[in-house]
Amino acid sequence: MTETANLGRIIDDRYRIVRKIADGGMATVYEAVDIRLDRNVAVKVMHTQLAQGPHREQFIERFHREARSAAAIANPHIVQVYDTGEVDGRNYLVMEYVHGINLRYEMNQQGTFTVRETLRVVAETLDGLAAAHRAGVVHRDIKPENILLNDRGHVQITDFGLAKAASQATLSTTGMLLGTAAYLAPEMIEHNLATPQGDLYSVGIMAWEMLAGEPPFQSDNPVTMVFKHVHEDVPPIASRCPGIDPEVSRFISLLTMRSVEARPQNAMEAQQVLRGIVANLPMSAWQYRLDPNEHDATDSGAMSTSGLVAQPAASSRSATMADPNGGQRHDDSDNNHAELSPAPAPTTADRPSSSTAPTQPGVNATSVLKPQTGQQTQPRSVSSQDAFTQAISTAADTAATASPAAGHARDGKRPRSKTPIIIAVVLTLVLAASGGGSAWWYYLGPGSYWTMPKPTDLSCDNGKACTIKDVSWNSFRSTLNVAGIPFSVAQEYSDTVAEGNIISTTPALVGSRISKRNAGNVTVTVSKGVQQSTIPADIMDASTENGKDPLTALDKAGFTNVSHNSNNDDYSLTVPKDALLSISPDPGTTMNHNDEVSVTLSLGPMPVNMPDIVGKTKDEAQALFDSLKLQATYTEEYSDTVARGSIISASQSVGTQLHWGDSVSVVVSKGPQTVTLPDVTGKSTSEATAMLKALGLEVKVSAPLGDLTHTVRLQSPSAGQQVRVRDEQGNKTVITLTVV
Repeated sequence: MTETANLGRIIDDRYRIVRKIADGGMATVYEAVDIRLDRNVAVKVMHTQLAQGPHREQFIERFHREARSAAAIANPHIVQVYDTGEVDGRNYLVMEYVHGINLRYEMNQQGTFTVRETLRVVAETLDGLAAAHRAGVVHRDIKPENILLNDRGHVQITDFGLAKAASQATLSTTGMLLGTAAYLAPEMIEHNLATPQGDLYSVGIMAWEMLAGEPPFQSDNPVTMVFKHVHEDVPPIASRCPGIDPEVSRFISLLTMRSVEARPQNAMEAQQVLRGIVANLPMSAWQYRLDPNEHDATDSGAMSTSGLVAQPAASSRSATMADPNGGQRHDDSDNNHAELSPAPAPTTADRPSSSTAPTQPGVNATSVLKPQTGQQTQPRSVSSQDAFTQAISTAADTAATASPAAGHARDGKRPRSKTPIIIAVVLTLVLAASGGGSAWWYYLGPGSYWTMPKPTDLSCDNGKACTIKDVSWNSFRSTLNVAGIPFSVAQEYSDTVAEGNIISTTPALVGSRISKRNAGNVTVTVSKGVQQSTIPADIMDASTENGKDPLTALDKAGFTNVSHNSNNDDYSLTVPKDALLSISPDPGTTMNHNDEVSVTLSLGPMPVNMPDIVGKTKDEAQALFDSLKLQATYTEEYSDTVARGSIISASQSVGTQLHWGDSVSVVVSKGPQTVTLPDVTGKSTSEATAMLKALGLEVKVSAPLGDLTHTVRLQSPSAGQQVRVRDEQGNKTVITLTVV
C-alpha cells in the first residue's frame, strides 16, 4: 500500500484512510475514520519488510503481544487499542486518535515547567503506569516523546514497546535508542532487566528534565551517557533548582535511585508517596519555576558535560504521533478552527521524515498543561485512581494568583563534530596512495574475515561485550546464511535456554572476526530444551532393584530435583526400610529432569519393647501384642502355680527390643494336672505302686499287720477320685496303700 493509494481506501469495510500521520520503526500510522462508529481513529499498519521478511512470524507475534498488552489496560491515561486485523498481508492495529501534542514538543517550547505543571504530568503518568503495572505490563520506554498531551492538557501514554521491539538497534545504531538512553534505568542498560521500577526511573528523569530544562546526564556520546546512568547517582534536582521544595526534590530522587530496591516497587507505591507530598505541599511551592539566571549560574557546575543529549531520530519516533511534536491531528468537519502558526524550528526529535503537519487546531502548544486565562476547562470524568491529580491542579490554581514566569526555550543542539569524517578521509587517501589498498583489504583487512553478526532478537549495550545467547537459532541461521558465514551446529540439553534457542556460539561475541581462511566457521550450540526423564515404573516394588534403592534409581534416571524430607519418612509393617512409601508424580511419568519429584521413604518396622505378659490372661496378652503389631504363637502346659488360661512364660524377656511383625512364643497354663485314681486293691504291692507312679503320684505303703501276702487291701484316697498330681508347692500327691 503506497501513501497515495491508501488515501480514501476502506480497510475491512470499516476504516477509511484519511491521511498518513507518521512512520515508526515497526509501522506506518494513518488517520482514518471508523465509518461504523463515525469517529476518527489511528490505524497502525506494519511495514512490508517486516510483514513479509524472513522474521515475519516473530514480528507479527510481537505486534500482537504488545497490542494485547495495551488493550488489556483500561485507563484514561493510556492510548486505547480498539481493534486489530490484516490488510494486504500486513497486520494492523486500530488505536485511539489523540488530539494534541507530545511532551517533548511542549518541553522544547517552554524550556522549564513549574512544580505544579511537572507534578501534574508525573501524577497522570503514574496513574497510567499503575494500571499497566497492575496488569503485569512494563512500558520500558517512558520518555517525553511517548507522553501525549491531549487538547485538554491531560496525559496519555503511548507505544508500549512496539517501535523499540521492531528497531532491534543498539545504542549506537539509531538516534531513537540514543535518545532513549537518557531515560533508561541502570538495570535495563546493564542487565536488560525490564521492571516496574525501571518505568519509575524514567518518570523521575523526565520530571527532572521538566524542572531543570535539561536531563541530569548529558553527552553526545551514548557510551558516556550509559556509563553515567549505571555508575553515577542522579544528582538531586535541588542542585539545579535551589529554590524547589525539599519534599519534591526528595520524591524525584526516590524515583531515580540507582538501586532498583531503593525505588518504589511499582507505580501504585509511587502514587501513594506523591499523594502524601501533594497533601502537605505549601502553596508557594506549587509556583516554583527555575529562573533563567539561576539556571545559567549553574551551567558551569559539575553537572555539565560536553554536548546535549541526542534525541530520537524521526524514523524511530512513536508511530502514534501525528504532528512534529508527536500529537495526533484530526481535521474537524466544520473546518472553522484556524490553525496555529508553525512553532519554532523543531529539534531532531521533532523533525519528521515526511512533511511537517501543523499543531492540532485549537491546541496552544505552549500552554497545553494549564488553561488559558479567562477560559473554562471542559469537565471530564476522573477515575478514582486519578482523583488526586485534580487536587494538584486545584491546589496549584489556588496558589497561582500571579502568572508564572515565562518559559525559556532550550538551546539548540550543538553541531556534531566532523573529526571522525576527517580521519576517515585521511585514512582512505593514505591507503590509496600506498598502492596496497586491495591487498590489505583481502589479506589483512575486512575482506579477510567475516564479522559475527548480531541476532535480530538480541539487545546489546554499546561499548559493552555482547554475548550471543538465548536467541532464536532459526532466526540467527537466516542471518548467517544471508551473510554467507559457514557454521556447524551441535545440540545440547539446557535448563535455562528454551528449545530452539542458542546456548552458545564460537566466537561468542557480536562483532568478533571469523577468518575466511583456515576453514574458519561459526560453531553454534542449540538447546534441545530441558532434558526429559521418566520415573521408573517399578520403583514402588520393593522386590526390584529400583524399589530397593529408589533415590539411586531416580538419580540414574536423570532427575536432579528429588525432594526428600527425612522428617516425613514413616514406619511401615509391610514396606522394607529405605523403600518408597509414596512418590509424586506417579511412576512412569515423563517430565523435565529438573522438575520436583517428591518421595517419602519407609523406616521399616517400628521398634517396640516386649511387654510383661506373665500371669496375664491370654486375651490380655493378645491385646498387648496387637497394639505393638507383634505376632504371637501359643502353646499350653499344666501349671500347679498359674491359673488355667493365664500366661506361664514367653520366648522374649520383658523390655527386649523387637520390631513390628516379630514373633513371640507364649506358654499358656492349663491349670494343675489331675488324674482319676484307679482301683489297685487286690493287686500286689509292686503292681499297685507301679500303676500310681506312672500317673505321677507318690506311693506310701502301710503294713500295720505285717506284709505277709504283699497284697493291697486298702487305698487312700479311694479309687475313682480326681486328685492333683502335685500340690501348689510342686510336691507329688501321696497315695497311701495298706497291705497285709
